[in-house]
Amino acid sequence: MSVYVDRLRAVPTSRAWRWPQAAHLVADSEAELHAFAASIGLLRAWYQPRSFPHYDLTPSRWRRAVQRGAQIVERRELVAVMRRFREQPGPAPRA
Repeated sequence: MSVYVDRLRAVPTSRAWRWPQAAHLVADSEAELHAFAASIGLLRAWYQPRSFPHYDLTPSRWRRAVQRGAQIVERRELVAVMRRFREQPGPAPRA
C-alpha cells in the first residue's frame, strides 16, 4: 500500500482556497489515506470523497507529505492509482 501526491500546480485563489498552488493526496486505500492525512495534520473535514477520495494539499502540506514518504507521481500515474482504487471490492465512493 502506498500514498501518492501529484506535483503542485497553479490554481485560482478564492475565499475557500487562498494558496496559489495545490496538489492532491491519494492512497491505495481509504483507511491509509485518512491515516496518512492525519499524520501530516490534515483534518478529516477536508476529505473530498465526491469526484474521487482525496485531500487537497497546500504547498506546506505537500512538502510534509513528501518528507513523510508520499510518492510524487505525474498526473497520468495519479489517474492509474484512482482506477486501481475504484476496482477494489467494497463500498463505492460517496457521491
